[in-house]
Amino acid sequence: MNTEIKTYQKEIEKEIENLNWKVEPINLYAPIEYTLALGGKRIRPVCLLLAHHIFSPGSTIATPLALAIEVFHNFTLLHDDIMDKADVRRGKPTVHIKWDENTSILSGDGMLIKAYQFLAEYKGEKFREILDLFSKTALEVCEGQQYDMEFENRNDVKEDEYIEMIRLKTAVLLAASLKMGALSGGSSEKEAQALYDFGINIGLAFQLKDDLLDVYGDESTFGKNIGGDICCNKKTYLLINAINGAKGVQKVELEEWLSQKEFNRREKVTAVTSLYNQLGLKEKTEQKMDEYYQKAIQCLDTIQIESSALKTLYQLAERLMFRES
Repeated sequence: MNTEIKTYQKEIEKEIENLNWKVEPINLYAPIEYTLALGGKRIRPVCLLLAHHIFSPGSTIATPLALAIEVFHNFTLLHDDIMDKADVRRGKPTVHIKWDENTSILSGDGMLIKAYQFLAEYKGEKFREILDLFSKTALEVCEGQQYDMEFENRNDVKEDEYIEMIRLKTAVLLAASLKMGALSGGSSEKEAQALYDFGINIGLAFQLKDDLLDVYGDESTFGKNIGGDICCNKKTYLLINAINGAKGVQKVELEEWLSQKEFNRREKVTAVTSLYNQLGLKEKTEQKMDEYYQKAIQCLDTIQIESSALKTLYQLAERLMFRES
């Protein structure tokens, strides 16, 4: 991975490691410490700091914003894992499995509040604009999750509905991270918006890649059980297009698997993956990903500044497209 990206990741890790969660009640804060220690790519805070350094190289004033974004993101994962009934996150038991659901809910609530406390530590310019963007984004993420849950009870979800859902659930937080970094760094509104639009498009590509990895990824690198989305009938780009595109025998077989309450996990994953292959959905998803990736790069191209941070952002976008985890 790019040396500069690793430097930013290490900076975020150091800040997270320095946070003190050894306070009472221990069962409220221990799950927060556990969740943050699971690691991850820290994409959102890295993007925030990269965007900041495009306009203010070397500045550390945006660090509280980066922490706010990362803590908020992990809060959403705690609650998502309960709703998705996920038992593994980044190769480790999820909080509601290691502790219990009530603890996971409450610790997640605590993380949300801590995110706002970190945000309040920011002492730079445009605080109110950044606060409003953060709050707007936080609510949009909840809207995306609500749509995601509603889609589970529908078999008529259209592709454009799905794209709007993942825009809200995934892409807006990445976009907001970039815009917050730009605004805190002293960008123009036009430049901040270009980075926001870049974030939306690369965020959409990122989620489509996630959909692919859940079916075609390697469990040893993905950090989650392959086929989890298939087993719980989660509406992904692949499943929605399978439902809308399957005909005849394929349609009957797919509907049979979707209706079964009890099944052999391996058999279902194998059968549904085979249907995806027959319908060419891996290639269709990759094509859609590339469309968003190209749009994202076009947004970056509008920023006419000589900056190592900007160059790193190009490299990060490429890595997000071709990652295996």
